[in-house]
Amino acid sequence: MKIRTLKRKLGAVVYYSLAKHLPTSYSGIRIGQTALRRFCGKWMLRSCGKKVNIEKGAYFSSEVSLGDFSGLGVNAKIHGTCFIGNCVMMGEDCTIITRNHAFDRIDIPMMNQGFENERPVYIGNDVWIGDRVTILPGVHIGDGSVIGAGAVVTRDIPPYSVAVGVPAHVLRSRCTNTESERV
Repeated sequence: MKIRTLKRKLGAVVYYSLAKHLPTSYSGIRIGQTALRRFCGKWMLRSCGKKVNIEKGAYFSSEVSLGDFSGLGVNAKIHGTCFIGNCVMMGEDCTIITRNHAFDRIDIPMMNQGFENERPVYIGNDVWIGDRVTILPGVHIGDGSVIGAGAVVTRDIPPYSVAVGVPAHVLRSRCTNTESERV
């Protein structure tokens, strides 16, 4: 067995049996939970930046790339291939999905039709994702964007946007007139 595969499996065993259940990083109880989850992430993830924060209860695929100083929120669920940039904040209970069930045929139950092809999700640098946000397959969230709590992101969000709602829509730009000319 390759070393990388062995590390991923050992990291997963330690994470899912112990580290996932330890207190949140902000709980006031300091027993090394942040360092242990970071260590597991470095072994488990496709790539893992420096000073990342993986919170209690997070579930994530080994195909996630997590940038420097970024975090996975409490009870986050990330399925499939996802690229998360640097300095990304993620609230509680966020879900990122990279493929859906197929449902094109009506002569076969949907549960027997399998899945559509995976479409990776890309989250830029310096993004804030609020609590209970759902991001659907193939979405690109631009640098500097804010996604409001409870939003369901079904399409790309331009850089430096504030997006809210179900489905998410751009409410405004974070840029002033002078800044928007540079972006």
